[in-house]
Amino acid sequence: MSREIDALLLEEAMLSLDELARSCRVSREWVIEHVQWGLLPDSDRLQASPDSWAFDSRSLIRIKRIIAIERDFDSNPELAGLVADLIEEVESLRTRLKTSGLDEY
Repeated sequence: MSREIDALLLEEAMLSLDELARSCRVSREWVIEHVQWGLLPDSDRLQASPDSWAFDSRSLIRIKRIIAIERDFDSNPELAGLVADLIEEVESLRTRLKTSGLDEY
């Protein structure tokens, strides 16, 4: 039961730029560059000063995924973003299959 509560709290939590960078063990500048390249969800709404940005748990998961792809495959940010997009699409499709009862695979 407590795991469910923790998940709900994380889902609702918003992280500042510095909190997100610290959580992902990357520099603040790394996050800013990736936002400017449009590699995070809702990057287009982050037009204000970076100090006022707020990131949700989706952004945290995506950044961790992009970091792993860049590191493991020595890829550039754009390629890592594309791979992350494809992984998220596969996850979404699997969820849709599961909810429709067609998850035999």
